[in-house]
Amino acid sequence: MSEKQLSASPDQQPVADRIDTTRPHSARFWNYFVGGKDHYEVDREIGDQIKTFFPGMVDVAVAGRQFLGRSVRHLVRERGVRQFLDIGTGLPTADNTHQVAQSLEPEARIVYVDNDPLVLTHARALLTSTPEGATDYIDADLYQPEVILAEAAKTLDFERPVALMLLGILGHAEDFALAREVVGRLMDGLPAGSHLVVYDGTRTSEGMIAAEKAYIESGAVPYYVREPDEIAGLFDGLRLVDPGFVRLSEWHPDADSATVSADVDAFGGIGYKEETGR
Repeated sequence: MSEKQLSASPDQQPVADRIDTTRPHSARFWNYFVGGKDHYEVDREIGDQIKTFFPGMVDVAVAGRQFLGRSVRHLVRERGVRQFLDIGTGLPTADNTHQVAQSLEPEARIVYVDNDPLVLTHARALLTSTPEGATDYIDADLYQPEVILAEAAKTLDFERPVALMLLGILGHAEDFALAREVVGRLMDGLPAGSHLVVYDGTRTSEGMIAAEKAYIESGAVPYYVREPDEIAGLFDGLRLVDPGFVRLSEWHPDADSATVSADVDAFGGIGYKEETGR
């Protein structure tokens, strides 16, 4: 599951009119699993249903949030990254990208991208910044790469490396080949030294496959789990940072990692752009 829905043409209605509480929504569903408060009964119902036959889904949600923190800390401390473009950020909770990055480097600059109305409502109130850095958000979706890059350039310096964050979002792409093309166009717009950070739920257990089916049948925007090798293709043309594209429990584990199953059905990694073109 994901913290964001994808759509080929984002709705331009007023934000409040775009919030639908009659069917589950990925951002709210994920917020429920990570212990947040921004969800409705319909989200809790499908969440509880899935937990009855696949409790490992909670591990996927928690492990994804932990991966966000570990990957951002690694990029700031070990790779010298000071700029982040986070697409599909989901509902703000604790330890968002800007909070983790700016706690280590107050001058860090972060741009969030989402087209979910509830996310945008919360972003205006919660996605603040240190005085030395900057935090902004863009109302757009993944399938508008040129719009995203143009708007992000108002806050980020594209002469310096940027980390493109796609965390738990690409499962919403029914046409994965198109999503891969769009990710490539985004990376093409970023300078050498930039990084691609990806994690997603994976088709690595019967429980996860059953959870995918139940979630789609609930009426929510579909989320498709895929084989790890397919998702790993997003890093073609990039140099993978050690330990590569692996289960989230294996990516630079720390004390928090021990709180989720070692066999969590989610993989992630970071790729490094060495040259101007991919």
